[in-house]
Amino acid sequence: MVQSFPQPPLTLPELLAPAGSLEKLRVAVHYGADAVYLAGKQHSLRARAVNFSEHELRQGVDYAHNHGVKVYAALNIFAHNNDLDELASSLAFLAAARVDACIVADPGVIRLAKQRVPAMPLHLSTQANVTNLEHARFWEEQGLHRLNLARELSLQEIEAIRAAVDCELEVFVHGALCISYSGRCLLSSYFTSRDANQGDCAQPCRYSYALVEEKRPGQYFPVIEDERGTYIFNSRDLCLLRHLPALVQAGVNSLKIEGRMKSVGYVGAVVHLYRQALLWIRAQVSAGANLHSLVLPQEFFAELETIGTRGYTENFFQGSPDAGDTLHQASRLAQSHVPVGLVRQAEPLFIETRHMLAVGDEVECLVPGRFQPLSARVAAMEDEKGQAQERAHAGRLLRIQLDPEIAELSPHSLLRKKLTG
Repeated sequence: MVQSFPQPPLTLPELLAPAGSLEKLRVAVHYGADAVYLAGKQHSLRARAVNFSEHELRQGVDYAHNHGVKVYAALNIFAHNNDLDELASSLAFLAAARVDACIVADPGVIRLAKQRVPAMPLHLSTQANVTNLEHARFWEEQGLHRLNLARELSLQEIEAIRAAVDCELEVFVHGALCISYSGRCLLSSYFTSRDANQGDCAQPCRYSYALVEEKRPGQYFPVIEDERGTYIFNSRDLCLLRHLPALVQAGVNSLKIEGRMKSVGYVGAVVHLYRQALLWIRAQVSAGANLHSLVLPQEFFAELETIGTRGYTENFFQGSPDAGDTLHQASRLAQSHVPVGLVRQAEPLFIETRHMLAVGDEVECLVPGRFQPLSARVAAMEDEKGQAQERAHAGRLLRIQLDPEIAELSPHSLLRKKLTG
């Protein structure tokens, strides 16, 4: 008789979440991120995010490490000479703060990092445009620990690079897309003198455009038949949720979510969705399913539609995008749900409101480890002084009573409600 042995548990890729602030870091950890990426007040490509002071960065690293979560710090600007001294100081600080890796793009910054913090793992940013296996081999030979692959790659190209190198590979699976190749855009510099490659993009790809002829000033001609003009550069957001089984099978080491400038509600909801999808994949494989043939249930895509977005595209993953991958009618789509509260204390239940909330509202609570949200009605609200409140705007700290009570709520949990009308 041939003895059968149980299959080893499936090794899932890291789920890497954006942390534009200390609060977003805590929420990302709460909802299941394996690692977060963040930046200090300078030298990253999200200069207008809240970002971290040195004190906050130390706090963030301590909090993440205490929960078994890694922290990667972005130093991915294309530096000028006058940046180098401060970059050297930043590298020394990040090493002392015990970040787990630095995200870099500029060969000069990489060289400086190797000199100043030789023990620091270096992750190559998407800004470096790794689009082929020889490019990947080059950076592996330079000692890069991980490569974030360009967003212009197909699954087949990712698989070929995986077969060519031993270093870790990271792939963006969700979030905003830049209209320019791997984010190296000059429109912001031309229009606003804000340099995208120094972390200060004005996102002109999200503007509404119309055609003007120089002899007819003030006469705006829509590029398509739409009285509001057209968003000709406004790419839909990337979403590779459907292809998670293929990415797991391809041997990708890290799945990255874009969004350091997105809201705390967005970060929590997206991390929660992808964590639950990965856990579902592991459970199916453990039960004997073939990874290659897995199809995520429709419930995951229904949950996806509750998250504010520009609509979704799979970009280059299965072929070149077309006109349908751009959102022409508006800068974004209308939301079906909005976050209304972030739990600050569980017993008694205090929340910080993030949207208008009223007694009688039906809310949904996102609970880590549970895919379906739990529903309840707001039965009562009062302020910190114990005064009853019937309605509250965003930014209030309120004690609320839910009917039924939800015992699973804990600090950093999110409450949302469905918009009407």
